[in-house]
Amino acid sequence: MPDYARRFLFLAALAGALAVVLGAFGAHALKARLDEPMLAVWQTAVQYHFWHALALGLIGLLALHLRDASWLMRAGWLMLAGLLLFSGSLYAMALTGTRALGMVTPFGGLAFIAGWLALAWAIRRG
Repeated sequence: MPDYARRFLFLAALAGALAVVLGAFGAHALKARLDEPMLAVWQTAVQYHFWHALALGLIGLLALHLRDASWLMRAGWLMLAGLLLFSGSLYAMALTGTRALGMVTPFGGLAFIAGWLALAWAIRRG
């Protein structure tokens, strides 16, 4: 298995596990501590976190089958950056109540979009 495939599959597994932990933490530990709007912010972070953990896994699996992995690697790093910036900023905002952290979130969204486009380009190139 190529190193980059193993790396993204490993990151996908860690990100998926962390998404489950943070989802459970929000549902149990934070439910009584956060107001409804901030709990919704937390849930949005978990939802995007989990979907993009799966995307990292898809990238790792595709790396086993596509001959040119350069765009796949770009897609993977962009997905990871999006996960950290988008979900990370929302987690931090929900925990601290600092709404200014929401200014970081769109950069994560742009990284997600760029990651999906890089993935599309990688598949197109074959």
